[in-house]
Amino acid sequence: MPAPTSQPLVLVLPGAGYGHQAPLLWWTRAIAEQHGARVVAPAWTVDSAAKAEPVAFVEQQIEQALDGRRPDLVVAKSFGCFALPWAVRLGIDGVWLTPVLTHPAVVEALAAAGPGSLAVGGSADDMWLPSAVGTTRAGLHTVDGADHALEVRGDWRRSQRLQSDVLGLVEERVATLVQ
Repeated sequence: MPAPTSQPLVLVLPGAGYGHQAPLLWWTRAIAEQHGARVVAPAWTVDSAAKAEPVAFVEQQIEQALDGRRPDLVVAKSFGCFALPWAVRLGIDGVWLTPVLTHPAVVEALAAAGPGSLAVGGSADDMWLPSAVGTTRAGLHTVDGADHALEVRGDWRRSQRLQSDVLGLVEERVATLVQ
C-alpha cells in the first residue's frame, strides 16, 4: 500500500462511563494507528453541568483537544456522540457507536449526516431508536441482542464476536482515509 500524502487524523471520543481503555475504543485507537493515522483521544469527566448541556460540553472538549486541527474521521461512543451536530456542521464523517437517540440534537444531526457516516447500536439498547432518525444518508447498523455496551449479557464469547464485527466496520472506515 502506498504511503498517504498526509497522515489522517482520527478523533476518538469516549462515553460518560466508557473510556479509552474499554474494548471498542482501545481497539479503535490500535486500528487507526496501524493504518498510519494520528489519533486524538481526549478524556473527560461528565458531571451534572456536562449532562445539562452535553452538546456544548462535548464541542468545548473537542475544540480544546484539537487545538485548531480538523479530524478526517470521528469515532465516538455514547456520550461522545453528542459531537454529531458539530461533525455534521463541519462535514466530518464519523462512526457513531451507540449514539443517544433519545436526545433531539443527536437525532437531528444523524438525520442530516452524510453517507460517509455510520451509526451502530444494539437491539437491546433503550437508547438505540433508529426509527426516530427517519431518513438519513448515514448508515444505520443494528447489532442483534447487544446492549448499550454492544455486549450480550451473560455471553462473553458472543459479545466478543459482535464487537469484533463492529471493529471491522471501524477498520473499513479508517482504511478509506489512507487509500
